[in-house]
Amino acid sequence: MADSVVLDPVDLQLLTLLQNDARTTYRELAAAVGVAASTCLDRVARLRRSGVILGHQLRLDPAKLGRGLEALLSVQVRPHRRELVGPFVERIRVLPESRAVFHLAGPDDYLVHVAVADTADLQRLVLDEFTARREVARVETRLIFQAWDCGPLLPPL
Repeated sequence: MADSVVLDPVDLQLLTLLQNDARTTYRELAAAVGVAASTCLDRVARLRRSGVILGHQLRLDPAKLGRGLEALLSVQVRPHRRELVGPFVERIRVLPESRAVFHLAGPDDYLVHVAVADTADLQRLVLDEFTARREVARVETRLIFQAWDCGPLLPPL
């Protein structure tokens, strides 16, 4: 597990602002937290170097891209051995329908968030890409009706 990084109140403010809008300029960030723009630039660079900031992503609306049905697939892999699960995860990660893959503890080994066009596309995905694999013992599908984003991720108090 990676070591945590010590963050001061200014760092926390910067992270909150950037999580709300990663396009915020350094000048705007600096004004919001009360430091010089060069100080803001240095702090954000340090947060990147230390691995606190992992990158920037563009969020897209799956429905507007023809993938209006989202689901969570609980997948059980048997036997659950490294030589089988590695290729399984790599295959699932490159599927255009896959949004996220989580390795779990408990009765299911993986939780896969997918976005598909419709129920027929979901059925095709489950049958052709999941249950057709020899190592997949079981797939359980849960449709996502609605999802909400939560607040910025900050360290525990």
